[in-house]
Amino acid sequence: MKNKVINLFGNNKVVQNEGVKYSELLEQFINPFMNEFEDYEYAEDIFEFAISAWNFGNIKAFLPKEEFEESTQLIQTEVDGVLLNKMIDYKVANFKAYENFIVDYELKEVNAGEDPILSVITQEKETYLHNMMDAFDNEVSENDFEENYINRYAIVIKPQQPFFDWINKLYPNDKISEVEESNIYLVNDEIDDLEKWLQKKFDKFFMMELDEWHTNKKEWPQKRNYKMFKQWFHVDISTMIYDLEKRRVLK
Repeated sequence: MKNKVINLFGNNKVVQNEGVKYSELLEQFINPFMNEFEDYEYAEDIFEFAISAWNFGNIKAFLPKEEFEESTQLIQTEVDGVLLNKMIDYKVANFKAYENFIVDYELKEVNAGEDPILSVITQEKETYLHNMMDAFDNEVSENDFEENYINRYAIVIKPQQPFFDWINKLYPNDKISEVEESNIYLVNDEIDDLEKWLQKKFDKFFMMELDEWHTNKKEWPQKRNYKMFKQWFHVDISTMIYDLEKRRVLK
């Protein structure tokens, strides 16, 4: 089932820092901006955008203005910079006391027809900044590119018969029984258990595959789950991706 945007709660009262649930804080943080996300298809994209704004807000609270603007210059060319700045300022103004950085989240499905439950994982400021500096130190320059394994895992997805049955009912005059190519999705190589992670994130891949063939979401299967995903698609996972090229990957 598609992750709907959670109803972010008429009550905007911020809970106290002691024993605070950052999942609740994140929901309260997003709530005033819900109308700004009307064009977003996936709940995951909304939460990832909001988490970026939250973390940048933490950084803005202590980093000099010029350094902060320089650090966010690149990302603002790739996303809605106006909304990002509004949310960053809102974080500083209303949630400055909550300094933990959000590093991961999960939308856990419960009963059919009910909104998923949000949970988040956070890091204390010192730990997050230490890890961020380590990542900067490990970055390579353009001249350092060599053949090597890359820091990505791959998920390879190919439609199976139940998928073909569905699409052939929609297009009976243009039936298909196989596809020659599979879609390959590259994901974070720091995921501890990729199979377990996919059980949580499968629906985003499910929807991307459906959208590639048929864009009318009302005609998509509505009661999607992980079992159905594995029936509809053959899934291969690779944790060893070797890049033979010395050029930077372009998106």
